[in-house]
Amino acid sequence: DLKRGPHPVGVTTVTLTDPSRTDPSTNDGPRTLMTEIWYPTNELGEQFPKNTFTDFLASGKNAGILMAVKMAFSLEIADVDERYINDAYRNAPVADGEFPLIIFSHGNGGFRMQSTFWCEHLASHGYIVVSPDHTGNAAATVVNGNMVIGSGTHREQSAVDRPLDVSFLIDTMIAWNKGGDSRFAGKIDTDKIGAGGHSFGGYTSTLVVDADERVDAIVPMAAVARERVVYDRPVLTVIATEDATIGAAGNAVIRKYYEESTGPKYSIEFPDSGHFAFSDMHQFDPNYGDGIGTGKRITSDEEITFTDIPTVFRYTNGYSLAFLDKFVKGETDPAIDKYLNANNAPKGILIHLKGQ
Repeated sequence: DLKRGPHPVGVTTVTLTDPSRTDPSTNDGPRTLMTEIWYPTNELGEQFPKNTFTDFLASGKNAGILMAVKMAFSLEIADVDERYINDAYRNAPVADGEFPLIIFSHGNGGFRMQSTFWCEHLASHGYIVVSPDHTGNAAATVVNGNMVIGSGTHREQSAVDRPLDVSFLIDTMIAWNKGGDSRFAGKIDTDKIGAGGHSFGGYTSTLVVDADERVDAIVPMAAVARERVVYDRPVLTVIATEDATIGAAGNAVIRKYYEESTGPKYSIEFPDSGHFAFSDMHQFDPNYGDGIGTGKRITSDEEITFTDIPTVFRYTNGYSLAFLDKFVKGETDPAIDKYLNANNAPKGILIHLKGQ
C-alpha cells in the first residue's frame, strides 16, 4: 500500500541511557540517546496536539539546540515549524494490538527525525519505529540538558557505537514490552524486528544484522558496509544513481552487497536521484542539492533536475512496506510478492533489480 495506513500516528521523545557503556562525546558519561518513537495510535490520539519540529528539540526548552537549528537551516524556528509537514500526534496513546519493531538509524551528522516520511509511513501501517540521535555523530542532540554537537573526530568511534545503540534499543523495547514502560507494555511483537537507515545509518543497519540475530530484515538506503558476516538475512537495498555523497564507488559497493546476498534480496534504484532524497531536507531547502532540486550528474557535468521528492518517497515507502510486511510481519498475501517483483513506477523513474 503506497498510501498512509489505517492507523493515525503518535510520536513521543524519550531519553535512554545504557549504563554498560561510556561515551567520549559526553566526557565518558554513560551512553545516552535522545530517541524518537513513532507508533500506531487511535481516535483518541487524534485529539492530542499535532507534532511540530520544535517538539523534537527538547520541546523548545533548550536555547542552544534551537540556535543550532536556526544556524543550520538559516531559518527562524517559527519558519521551520511552518515549513515542516508531519502527521503525528504528540504523546498520543498507543493503539491496542501488538506491533512489530523497526529501528531507524540516521546519517552521518544527521538527526533522528531526518526521515520522518519513512518512520511515519511504517507506523501508520502497524509498526513501532524507534530512531535515536547517535550521540557524537548526530548534528546536535541534548544529553542531561546539555547540547552535544556532532564531531567528525568521533566517526570511527560512532561506527562502533551505532550498532550497539541499535541492539540497546531493541533490549529496551523488549523490557518496555514486559512492563518497563506502561505505554508500550504488551504492545510490541518482539519476535518481529527490522532495521533501516540512511547513509551512515544504512551502513549501521548492515552492521547490526551481522551482530544481532534478532533483526529479521534490513532496509539500508544509500550505503552498506564493505565487509560483512551474515549473507542470508533478507535485505532491500535502496540506491540513488546520481548519489554525489557516496559516489559511483559507493553505489558499486551497494550493488555488490546485493549481488553477494544469498537470502531473500530486493533492490530499488532511482536513476535521476541523489543522496538526500531519502531525507526530509527538502522541507527546509527546496534546492538542497544531491537529490533535492537541481545538480550535476556524478559522471559528467550534465545539469540534472532530480526526481521529485514525492515520487522518491512514494516508492521508497511502498517497497519498504511490502518488504517488511513479508519478512518482518510474516504476511503471505500474494499481492506483496507481485509488488516486490515488479517495477511499479513510471518508466525511467525506478530500476528494480532482480528480487529473490
